Amino acid sequence: MSFAHRERLALVGTASAAGPQAPTLCEGWDVRALLAHLVIRERRPDAAVGIMVPRLAEHTERVQSATAQQPWQELLDDVASGPPWWSPMKPLDSLVNSAEMFIHHEDIRRAQPGWQPRILDDEDAESLRTAVKPMCRSLKKSGARVTLAEPDGSALVTVGEGPAVTVTGDVGELLLFVSGRDEVLVAFDGDEKAVAAVTACQRGM
Repeated sequence: MSFAHRERLALVGTASAAGPQAPTLCEGWDVRALLAHLVIRERRPDAAVGIMVPRLAEHTERVQSATAQQPWQELLDDVASGPPWWSPMKPLDSLVNSAEMFIHHEDIRRAQPGWQPRILDDEDAESLRTAVKPMCRSLKKSGARVTLAEPDGSALVTVGEGPAVTVTGDVGELLLFVSGRDEVLVAFDGDEKAVAAVTACQRGM
């Protein structure tokens, strides 16, 4: 079973335990809304386009709102079953959903009291490393030269120009940081103003 599929099932288990009205790290979304987002992403290509294209966002919001009204168990089942056979995402599930499922699973986990970081094995961590580089482009807007490094000192990627800032953490923490989450366990090294600019910039795709 792929990491993407295992993480999908773990997300559904966490969502079920938290309940539909539990908070998430996604501003304005409870767990029910987050699951609706995942459903339309895989089952409503007409609406999924609006996730990335602002001028189509209104249609996406309408479809997501309607999807969120589905029975709770139906939402859980739709996410758990993954992309249907006709979805263009079906053959790409492992490639495109490892990071997506991990990030949104943590969006639920880390919005609940008493969360603790998970320890990923080497194979699962490797599944996330490939997602860090394309997601860190937004750091170029920070005005700093940002290096993302793991605790052993190995650099995953360096982007941008300006004063040097190093962000160090396990790969899952780095992925969450570059995707715009602040509930992360990372350390910063660099000029104080440059670090502040990196943390303040709009991170994510």
